[in-house]
Amino acid sequence: MTGRRAAGKRYDRSYFDRWYRSREKVVTPEDTTIKARFALAAAEYMLGRRVQSVLDVGCGEGEWRAVLRRARPQLRYTGVDSSEYTVKRYGRRRGIRHGSFGDVGTMGLRGRFDLVICANVIQYVETRELRRGLRAIRRLTRGLAFLEAFAAEDDVEGDQDGWIVRPADVLRNEFHRAGFIACGMHCWMPRENRWRAAVLEVAEN
Repeated sequence: MTGRRAAGKRYDRSYFDRWYRSREKVVTPEDTTIKARFALAAAEYMLGRRVQSVLDVGCGEGEWRAVLRRARPQLRYTGVDSSEYTVKRYGRRRGIRHGSFGDVGTMGLRGRFDLVICANVIQYVETRELRRGLRAIRRLTRGLAFLEAFAAEDDVEGDQDGWIVRPADVLRNEFHRAGFIACGMHCWMPRENRWRAAVLEVAEN
């Protein structure tokens, strides 16, 4: 799952083979299935209906797509990734478009999305691009955003090439600055959707 390419870093087939299919992998298909089902259920709980559209920013090879489409066959899935390899190999079949985290607001994406996913990407994104992308994601989110991010206080494994270490309070401030409210478990809602949640379902009021 990729955002903007770190200097000298290539998100090619060997990258995905190493981190998603070899013994070095830290995310298994089972992990992805659990997270995708959770994010889908959380968005549907918040919306009070089935999710019809998903935007997956930094989608990699589109691993989430299969899980989501099994649960909701009619779901409209749009993936965005900076990997030329991914787009060339899977773009047409899996609905993946070429773009970085910061590009998402200028890609001409159609409408808003019931669920926006950005899993394991944010820690690789420079601050200026992070702010631009988060503002765009908030505008594109109709229901809920699953923004999986890891802070300096977390004990992390996996690819740390290009990793930008930020304390948790810095990340929270960036999300708040972009107009998000925390719902827990990597889930965030646009501030304008605050009316959808009970008082105890959000971290601030």
